[in-house]
Amino acid sequence: MHISQYKTIQSVERALVCIEILQNNKNGLGVTEIANRLNVAKSTAHRILSTLLLKGYVQQDPRTETYSLGLRFIELGHVVLDNLDLRDAARPVLETIAQETGETTHLVVPERDDIVYIDKIESEATIRMFSRVGRRAPLYCTGVGKAILAYLESDELQEIVERISFEPKTKFTITTKEEFLIVLDKVRLRGYSIDDEEHEEGIRCAAAPIFNHEGRVIAGVSIAGPSQRMTDEKLDRDSLIVRQRAQEISAKLGYREAKGV
Repeated sequence: MHISQYKTIQSVERALVCIEILQNNKNGLGVTEIANRLNVAKSTAHRILSTLLLKGYVQQDPRTETYSLGLRFIELGHVVLDNLDLRDAARPVLETIAQETGETTHLVVPERDDIVYIDKIESEATIRMFSRVGRRAPLYCTGVGKAILAYLESDELQEIVERISFEPKTKFTITTKEEFLIVLDKVRLRGYSIDDEEHEEGIRCAAAPIFNHEGRVIAGVSIAGPSQRMTDEKLDRDSLIVRQRAQEISAKLGYREAKGV
């Protein structure tokens, strides 16, 4: 479908055009000039700018009352660049993991209380699985989510754990905060985590954290396969592979100091 065939939301389109106008006017513009360029009433332009200002996408000079792009774009730009760098660094390692284990391999990043799949390599023995690129899953009941949570700063971890409802996804899901924190201690001790059918019945996973150059956990890598094939012996062996390969990705991102993995 050609882009012109998509229906657009006028207010969203105007806000985006407003951002593009400001992008090309680094010294800022007043509300009247912005309204003229948007071909809208001054009151409409003011509402658009007020919303963008509230969300940090524009800023206003208190002296001249002109508007320019806000610092929020710097933050978003870093996130996009980090994810692009992460995928580039991780892709060949994901392929190696998939070859070494024979299992479906994932790369995920955390977003608030969820993980988001940003890359995936299917096993040749394809099975029906929840994961796909762009899909979300809870941090607390996925192996890769636990691998990430285990290495967060204590304050950030505590804040997230307090929000978790521990809704059972399967009969194997951890459902109490106390048990969950004990599991995270084990993850730190081993350097990898296990999802023992906690998110999907019949699926076992092994996962490990990925750190950036600042030593901050920013992502995780995992493998997943059917419980019939992922025996305890295979899961133990594959977990060590995942941990080692996650360390390689971290090293590619500039991580040097050992952090218990």
